[in-house]
Amino acid sequence: MAMRTPRFDDSVVIPHKDWLAQVRANGQLVETGKFTDGSGGAYVITAENLAAAQDLVHTDPIHTTGASELTVYEWEITG
Repeated sequence: MAMRTPRFDDSVVIPHKDWLAQVRANGQLVETGKFTDGSGGAYVITAENLAAAQDLVHTDPIHTTGASELTVYEWEITG
């Protein structure tokens, strides 16, 4: 989950979308979307484990620029 910080700047949107496209091309992006209130968004990725997921999302430009605060949740799919 990505929540915008006061440092959010629209200039990070294109690099973020490019990053998402690369993660999708690598077969790791399942779903992505923004919150309708403009506060941020979320995406679902696949990874070997929680640490690998955290390592991956911490390369997202919205994280590296400080534009958004990312929280990674491990999700066990049951059905």
